[in-house]
This record gives sequence, structure tokens and C-alpha cells, in this order.
Amino acid sequence: MKGIVLAGGSGTRLHPITQAVSKQLLPVYDKPMIYYPISVLMLAGVREILVISTPADLPNFRRLLGNGEQFGLRFEYAEQPQPNGLAEAFVIGKDFIGDDDVALVLGDNIFYGSGFSKTLQQKVSELDGCVLFGYPVKDPERYGVGEIDADGRLLSIEEKPAKPKSNKAITGLYFYDNQVVDIAANLKPSKRGELEITDVNLTYLRQGRAELVELTRGFAWLDTGTHDSLLEAGQFVQVLEHRQGVRIACLEEIALRMGFITADECYALGAKLAKSGYGEYVMAVAKGQI
Repeated sequence: MKGIVLAGGSGTRLHPITQAVSKQLLPVYDKPMIYYPISVLMLAGVREILVISTPADLPNFRRLLGNGEQFGLRFEYAEQPQPNGLAEAFVIGKDFIGDDDVALVLGDNIFYGSGFSKTLQQKVSELDGCVLFGYPVKDPERYGVGEIDADGRLLSIEEKPAKPKSNKAITGLYFYDNQVVDIAANLKPSKRGELEITDVNLTYLRQGRAELVELTRGFAWLDTGTHDSLLEAGQFVQVLEHRQGVRIACLEEIALRMGFITADECYALGAKLAKSGYGEYVMAVAKGQI
């Protein structure tokens, strides 16, 4: 499976702090926002990742992430000059995806929960169609909403419904088989002029090949699109890390635990950042102290 991180847009809800820098490069406590969605792909076993962003912001992502070799990954980069919808990622990434399945994760979404990696890897191995991830929210009318029956089968998907049929918001993480490339290529822009991810999901639903995985109690899904939610996400990460003594979305640690890099390589990455607490943590992980 290949992975795509969609990190475009202009972040207008976060102005003025995003007027000179991409939202996905802003810090969420101790690391850049984009580390969090990349960590999700890594936990799913994905090692080839396409970062899609604006022409102005791509050089900064390249500077931050490089070619991914240091994490045992391969990063590629592509431009989305205008925010023409999430599904455009599969049009832009067609050559990158090739004949493989693909995971799409939004660059401003944070996921955290016990056993998440095992769930992701299981869904990757079983993939036949489309896998969506649902999370219970108190204001589902603000989101795309999935309705399931008593057996867990996905019955309907509605975008920002006035009367939601459930409280399960569809999060910014999507797994698709290779058919998504053709589905996206044949989409017509919506009334707001975008290629809608909901239209992709509905195509799979009509085929009877869409599944909604519920992220249940004890799991956290955070979006960081406003000043308040960005601050809250940083506080959430800070509290967890201080309490538990471990770091969320530490790419060096995940790369080591997943077997993408060796302990020596992990230690060398930490040593480059040794003046920060983050670098000290990476070195401690590499030495087996955490």
C-alpha cells in the first residue's frame, strides 16, 4: 500500500499564523503537525508516501522531511496549486499510486489510541474496496456521517446532514483499493467546484464494498483547523507525554519499532537533535531505555 498526506490549502481559519507558513508545519506541542498523519501511515506499515501541498509550501516540507531515507521511508512530493477537493489527491497521485492500494490521510488530523497499529495493519491486509474510520462526536452535522446497522454494515454516508442518522463522523483517514484512481478520474466537480471524497466513498458504498471502522471510547481523534483546536491538540499531546513519559508520533521511534531502521540509525537521528528533549528521547529509545 502507498500513502498520501494531503497538506495543501491556505489555512484561512488560522490566519494570521498561516499567512507565511503551511498549517501542517505548525507545531503541535513538540513536533510539526505533519508528523502525526505520517506516523499513522507508518503504523499501518506504509513506507512510500506522497506529500501533496501548495507550490509555495513544498520546499519547506522537503527541507523538513527530505527523501525519507532517514526513517526507512521514501517520500515524494507533488503540487496542488488550488484546493480542488480531497479526491483530487488520487488524480495528482495517479503515477505515484501505480497499481497499488492507497491510504489517504489529511495533514491536520491527529489519531491516538491503544492497539491502533494492529487495527490499521489488519485493515490493510484485508482491504477489498474502501475502509473509512468513524468517530463519535457531539455535533455530527458538521461532518460527513456514516450510518451502520446492528451488524456493523455501512448503510449510508451523508455530508453535513441537517438531521444526522448517527453521531459517527467520518475522519480524515481513508483506505482504498486501486479502483480509486479510476473513480476519482471520472468524478464531476460538486457545486462548490471540488472533487469530493464523499462521492468516492458513495461509489464504493453502492458497490457494497465500503466499511466503517468505529474508533471507540478511549480513542482520540483531533482536528487542528482552528486556533482553539490547535491549542487543545497541543495540550492533549503535552499531558499524555508528560504523564506517560513517551512521545506520540515520534517518527524515529516508530521507524525503529516497525523495523524500518536499526537502533544505531535511530540513535544517530537523536544525536542530531541532542540539544532538545525530543533528541534526548530518541537516543534513549535507541538505547532501549524507554
